[in-house]
Amino acid sequence: MGLGSGDCLVRGRGLRDLSGDGGVRKEELRPGRGPAVPPAASVAVKYSGYLEHGDEPFCTNCYSKSPGLMKLGKDITLGGLEIGLLTMRKGEVARFVFTPDYAYGRQGCPPLIPPSATVMFEVEVLDFLDSDESDIFFELTAEQQDTFPLQKVLKVADTEREFGNYLYRKRHFEGAKDRYKRAFSILGRSPSSEAEQCQIDASKLLVLLNLSLTYLKLERPAQALAYGEKALEIDQRNAKALFRCGQACLCMTEYEKARDFLVRAQHIQPFNHDINNELKKLASCYKDYMEKEKKMCCRMFASLNSSSG
Repeated sequence: MGLGSGDCLVRGRGLRDLSGDGGVRKEELRPGRGPAVPPAASVAVKYSGYLEHGDEPFCTNCYSKSPGLMKLGKDITLGGLEIGLLTMRKGEVARFVFTPDYAYGRQGCPPLIPPSATVMFEVEVLDFLDSDESDIFFELTAEQQDTFPLQKVLKVADTEREFGNYLYRKRHFEGAKDRYKRAFSILGRSPSSEAEQCQIDASKLLVLLNLSLTYLKLERPAQALAYGEKALEIDQRNAKALFRCGQACLCMTEYEKARDFLVRAQHIQPFNHDINNELKKLASCYKDYMEKEKKMCCRMFASLNSSSG
């Protein structure tokens, strides 16, 4: 995302008027894909804000490798920026010009922003999640949540899992784990039919697999094993769950249990490279372990022999 300076403001006449009064104007620099950002979404953006004739941005997060998600109307409060973001799509880069009424007002924001300043922002939408329904749900009491239709609960759980996936991809494993647990916490309701039970179990299974993997990344294999085994209670032939359990047991040097889980996973997916490589790793670790045990026994016997002699 590159930019010359705030001199672009003086060339802003050809920009598209989004607000109807010239207060928010837009130039698309690179098109995006998919749907536009919905109201009350949580968005990850890169941005730089410039004053007229300014060569350096007065605010930017472009030096951050992985900007966090910000909620429209809560974390993003600049009126013009919110209007502009609602016209953008994932991957899009755009330039906006905001008049004072849509930016920092007549007062400005001393010492960075002078009074009645028109500003220019360049923005890139990296990702977004439609979190409105999820946010509303978690503001309700437990009794109110229980009145929600199952399909809406499943949608909320899926949104929380997507949040977790986003954080996982950014290697924010603690945050991802918390989102997955939040999703799992609302999937305990009693179904009214076998079809509903299947839907709940399918949603639970995805979350449990995510939790097991995340705990492995957090180097907490006991918890990874526990969530993997919960997944197997839903689907005992789930190769991913068996694989996660095998990985967890290997981390804890429980080699027999690790082999049992991994061999079961291999029977289901015999050509899975990850499973086969983990079995090779297990064999190597077990060999090293046995050699160390042998050396330890030899030292013990040598010590006994020398003391008896």
